[in-house]
Amino acid sequence: MKIEANRDVCIGAGNCVLAAEDVFDQDDEALVVVLEDQPSDDQAPAVRNAVAQCPSGALSLVEG
Repeated sequence: MKIEANRDVCIGAGNCVLAAEDVFDQDDEALVVVLEDQPSDDQAPAVRNAVAQCPSGALSLVEG
């Protein structure tokens, strides 16, 4: 799985960081920063939760 983040859509809610702090962070403008664009299998459930909890739809997953 690969994480894609659209920073133009991000509203800086921070739900992604709360769900998977090892994978996501926020910059000085509170916009999403992806730390691990290909998370490990152990991180996958938290990443899926982060994507589902994103209120702006800025995050998506590409399987494969």
